[in-house]
Amino acid sequence: MTSHRYTVFHTAGGFCGLAWNDAGISRFQLPTQSEESTERLLLKRLSPEAISTAPSDDILRVVADVRRYFAGESTDFTHVRLDLGAQDELFRQIYAAARRLAWGETATYGALAKAVGRGPEAARDVGQAMARNPVALIIPCHRVLAAGGKIGGFSAPGGAISKARMLELEGVRLTRPEPQAAQQSFGF
Repeated sequence: MTSHRYTVFHTAGGFCGLAWNDAGISRFQLPTQSEESTERLLLKRLSPEAISTAPSDDILRVVADVRRYFAGESTDFTHVRLDLGAQDELFRQIYAAARRLAWGETATYGALAKAVGRGPEAARDVGQAMARNPVALIIPCHRVLAAGGKIGGFSAPGGAISKARMLELEGVRLTRPEPQAAQQSFGF
């Protein structure tokens, strides 16, 4: 097993976290309001041997890109080397298609299914892949919408409200969903 290293850092949206190993970035934690909360959520998905450490230059570039993203600057994460671990081939194809969605561009679950050579029945598979995305933002699952351009789900802190805020950063305007008291959204 490859050991994981991680870092937690502040952005305009709150505290984010990145975990990586020798193969690439393996986890990304979208913002929460505290460093402790971000670290706890990140570590929940890592091995107990994960260690907090100073990032390498490559990781520092990703951190800088994430900070630019949450400051509202057009950012491209397609250069980031990922370790998707034991993801099955269909999910890898879906993630590759989602990574091709540029800043401010959206697609539906059905359109991504079609992009990987599947029929509309695979839209559910796309939704499952997005929900299990280990590196949200870097694989931009927030840019994937439900049929008819509806916001759809989002499993990150803040749910659909945070998804809408991320899209708004990119200039995409959707009808904002009603707040859900059970989830706290990002601080931007």
